[in-house]
Amino acid sequence: MLDFVWFIVIGIAAGWLAGQIMKAGNAGTVAYLIVGVIGALVGGIVLGLLGLTTTNLIGRLVSATVGACLLIAGLRYVRRNRI
Repeated sequence: MLDFVWFIVIGIAAGWLAGQIMKAGNAGTVAYLIVGVIGALVGGIVLGLLGLTTTNLIGRLVSATVGACLLIAGLRYVRRNRI
């Protein structure tokens, strides 16, 4: 149960950080959570493919933030090119 709580907290923090880094505007907590959780999955996959793993909270936050930034960049690309 505690792992799930940390997953949510890291998701919200990563979504917020990615929004600040990518200058994505001011979204609500739910939007940050969605971007952060999906970003955590994307970041885990991408960093896993690169051979990097995370075991502590800071590493998971960095991984989720990187993934959330990639997600925002991908969404911007799709929106701009109307794929």
